[in-house]
Amino acid sequence: MKTELDPGHEWAGYERVIVFDGLCNWCNAWVSFAMRRDPGRKLKFGTLQSEKGQRALNELELSSEEFETFLLLERGRVFTKSTAALRVACQLTGLWPVFSLLLAVPRPIRDALYDVVARHRYRWMGKADVCRVPAPEDRGRFV
Repeated sequence: MKTELDPGHEWAGYERVIVFDGLCNWCNAWVSFAMRRDPGRKLKFGTLQSEKGQRALNELELSSEEFETFLLLERGRVFTKSTAALRVACQLTGLWPVFSLLLAVPRPIRDALYDVVARHRYRWMGKADVCRVPAPEDRGRFV
């Protein structure tokens, strides 16, 4: 996997973009959670299923069909799995940035826990038939 998005990709120009599985109810709930705790609207969101998401996955040499992780793009740099989740937590209001201390835990250990959740997310929370449609007031946050 590559660690940077092609500078020509539209999402490479954003400060932070969370690229998530738009059919996953767990992922959609997590996006809603993050949006409520991002009053400065620093975070942008895109789906892995979108044309731009598919192009990013291809550029990064990741599966464009089996979504094992969401992506956090920071000025084009790519973070996945637990590292992406913890870096997002750093951006949220409240006590959520405290979770960044978990970045000190070795990544293979953190990612093993992430993988368990990722494997069972559809069973636990279900899967939508179509990607999330943002509310009118949130459309500007989706890229």
